[in-house]
Amino acid sequence: MNTGTPVFDKSAQARNLVLATWTSTICFWAWNMVGPMSTTYAERLDLSSSQASMLVATPILVGSLGRIVTGPLTDRYGGRALFIFVAVASIVPVLAVGLSASADSYVGLLASGFVLGIAGTVFAIGIPFAKSWYEPSRHGFATGVFGAGMVGTALSAFFTPRFVGWFGLITTHVIIAVALAVTAVLCVVLMKDSPEFTPNPEPVVPKLVAASKLRVTWEMSFLYAIVFGGFVAFSNYLPTYIKTIYDFSAVDAGTRTAAFALAAVIARPIGGALSDRIPPKWVVLASLGGTAVLAVVETLQPPPDIWSGLTFTLLAVFLGIGTGGVFAWVARRSPARNVGSVTGIVAAAGGLGGYFPPLVMGATYNEENNDYTVGLLLLAVTAAVAFAYTALKLHATEPEKDSATT
Repeated sequence: MNTGTPVFDKSAQARNLVLATWTSTICFWAWNMVGPMSTTYAERLDLSSSQASMLVATPILVGSLGRIVTGPLTDRYGGRALFIFVAVASIVPVLAVGLSASADSYVGLLASGFVLGIAGTVFAIGIPFAKSWYEPSRHGFATGVFGAGMVGTALSAFFTPRFVGWFGLITTHVIIAVALAVTAVLCVVLMKDSPEFTPNPEPVVPKLVAASKLRVTWEMSFLYAIVFGGFVAFSNYLPTYIKTIYDFSAVDAGTRTAAFALAAVIARPIGGALSDRIPPKWVVLASLGGTAVLAVVETLQPPPDIWSGLTFTLLAVFLGIGTGGVFAWVARRSPARNVGSVTGIVAAAGGLGGYFPPLVMGATYNEENNDYTVGLLLLAVTAAVAFAYTALKLHATEPEKDSATT
């Protein structure tokens, strides 16, 4: 393996990073097909708040746990093969969600949403793939740009309800299925693994065990569960929150959710690029501090549209720069041959961080006062605890490898 500073073809760098980001965008759109329509499904199926929350949370859970596997598989087979697999494997569950919704089947939506979670595993593939294509001084930039593929959640929030209105429920899901198929073809034809990529043929389980022994894995998992988990939770549950608190229509709620997701997407590469220039610790601290403050502000239910919009936009920005900062930190500290395994576990933690908040929000919703104060305060307290831990326990600079051995 080349131990010097790698020299890359710039056009190949750009092409593969763009393809990876595009694939992530389409897969994130597919992964978030249920969230923007959850209020519509809840009305049609007469679902309780907890049932609607479970509908939203199920794809998040599976997509999160699946990352534990796709991360180390990327170490072994390379990002190109895994990108193609996930894009193709997501086609059937996307269609199944459409058919289940058309049939007004809650069980069908839960089951197809469970399998749809596979689309969310794409994130654990792209981080090691993007990192391998760029020199160490630009790892924050590369992972930040790839992470911007989570704009797929914004596109889904904005366009999915509109597509359903324009084209119908089944046709909307067919459109996304076709987009996944076209994406897979583009990856087959144009995508390449980095010349710096060296397959790690070790079995998956020992690699995960080795990664689990690294301190960086659990420290970054804790932080990512908050910043990325917060993003995932809000980008999926915000349509329900906005409709409940402010009584907007599904389309209007989707528009505002799209703005939230877009703000986080724009902020993510900024957080990554900042972490190439200053220690990621300071980027993450800013993210956690801002998140805690804005979660408290939101308990006051700022009036629509300017003040509530400003509050959620700023919250999205702080969460976004945090996601970029955490993975820039992961790229600095993870052993090179285990970066996929570490990424898989950290990415899974981020997804799991997004699984529980919708359930908590649904369970703690105060119908009498029409508020989600308890859930928002729990977010504020969690972010504050993470802020204190990061400030007091984590070093501003870290070596390339953690002190643990693999």
